[in-house]
Amino acid sequence: MTIRIACLGDSLTRAQFSVDYLHLLQQRHPRGDVRLARFGVNGDFAYNLLQRLDAVVADPPDVITVLIGTNDARASLAGYPVEQIMKRKHLPERPSAAWFRQCLEAVVERLRTRTDATIGLLSLPVLGQQPDGAAARASQAYSAIIAEVAAAHEVTYLPLHESQIEELRRADPPPIPYREVTPAAVVGVLLQHAVLRRSLDTISSRRNLVLTTDHIHQNSRGAALVAEAIDAGLLTRST
Repeated sequence: MTIRIACLGDSLTRAQFSVDYLHLLQQRHPRGDVRLARFGVNGDFAYNLLQRLDAVVADPPDVITVLIGTNDARASLAGYPVEQIMKRKHLPERPSAAWFRQCLEAVVERLRTRTDATIGLLSLPVLGQQPDGAAARASQAYSAIIAEVAAAHEVTYLPLHESQIEELRRADPPPIPYREVTPAAVVGVLLQHAVLRRSLDTISSRRNLVLTTDHIHQNSRGAALVAEAIDAGLLTRST
């Protein structure tokens, strides 16, 4: 029997700037065993995801994964253009940890009441590659909120952040400071990828980054850990 999976999230799920973890997840299973649907929108906050759940619940899948909160966490960091992003993403209030929790709880509650799907909440990929840096600590703090919401609503918690921290510590990468991704930097990656035909992994390697291309978007190593977290936490018991 084919398992239908809906993957909800932001640009990491949209996979224009990241290696596609949906593709990697599909490759882990025989053809026909899983069918994936992508619900990722670039730049989304948990609030934005809450506004677009109709498309998910209209045709309920068997499994739903939620990978959201990276932009909420970024908004807590110095240098993030909060006012500009609030206008671009039509946010009715300033991003905060409390509002993220409220929106994520509303997402989970809607999915639980409108579907019979098994739901998995992924903790966040590590921001930057300094495990003790401010960016990584922000992704850890928001991941702790995700864990608490999963426990309170009795859905599965998928410890992506924890596995990525372990991977970074094993790799012992150069201590490159976190830099907020600008629109120009995103365009630069796209030009290298589309025009110069450099793979996202090549771009990552040239920057001495272990899991990402730009401290946020995932290379193959980072995306593989996303697929592994979903597979181990939700699918190996079902297939």
